[in-house]
Amino acid sequence: MISLAKIAPSGPAAASGTSSRLIAFPTPPVPREPAHPEPFRAPSLRPADIARRQSMAWPGLSVDNVQVTRHEPFEYGFRAPFHVLIAYEHGSRVAGETFLEGLPRSSLRDFSRKLTFVPAATRFHERQTPRALLRATFFYIDARRPVLAPEALAPRLFFEDGALWQTAQKLKGLAEAGSTANTPYAETLGTVLRHELVRLGRGAPPPEPPIHGGLAGWQRRSVAQYIDENLAQPISLAALADRARLSPFHFARAFKQSFGVPPHRYHTNRRIEQAKALLALPARSVTEIALDMGFSETSSFSAAFRKVTRQTPTEYRRNLT
Repeated sequence: MISLAKIAPSGPAAASGTSSRLIAFPTPPVPREPAHPEPFRAPSLRPADIARRQSMAWPGLSVDNVQVTRHEPFEYGFRAPFHVLIAYEHGSRVAGETFLEGLPRSSLRDFSRKLTFVPAATRFHERQTPRALLRATFFYIDARRPVLAPEALAPRLFFEDGALWQTAQKLKGLAEAGSTANTPYAETLGTVLRHELVRLGRGAPPPEPPIHGGLAGWQRRSVAQYIDENLAQPISLAALADRARLSPFHFARAFKQSFGVPPHRYHTNRRIEQAKALLALPARSVTEIALDMGFSETSSFSAAFRKVTRQTPTEYRRNLT
């Protein structure tokens, strides 16, 4: 069995002598297989309190939803006996570098809504001085499944693929739900995920049908990034429409078609997601978090939080312990 906890960082970070922390992800639940496979051992996280993590496992697949909760430099690396797909829902750094064996190093600063695929036995490490708190989902995929022969898969760093992203997000949602009642659906999605990876390995174009009446890919990325960068500020419909180069009327319709909710509700939902991360920090009071997120009163923050999560901020924080 490969001991991932002993893998040390290499490259510029090691050579510079800069002090950093090696982060590894705790072991997710062991998927149940008919035989007795080697457990999926995810890279462990050190220190353990720098991130919150929610895990779920099904046969041949484990999913880890990971959210970093502190703005401080970190680093993690692994060389796993299973395939790893990383879906960066939100990733932005002031400085840092990502290394994936077989590809040039990348210092990309904003990799939100990007994907990275690390084939089994391939070295990977990433270091960040975060600009925004990392939120990503890690998929640990059994490399012994016939459809995923390692020789048919190539490493891919910070790429986009609409079909693969949608499947990954569905699996992420099932992991968040945490119910074993969804196991048949999760196994089906896992099969779809594996075939999407094979399609990528064969160089087939991504089957990403256009969203009729929705925003183009560059427009979705631009407005989503702008909203994330201005969570605590009021954002006008006109400002968002200007970034998409559309009239406010056409933008509002296209935004809802693309994101499923109106711009104002999307902005509120993103503020609540950021508030969840801050609530994991015991030193921050609910009032401070409300002000940080742009709410003028704690009561209005609590009402908005409850509408999205069906819990008050205090109840949410209590359930984290």
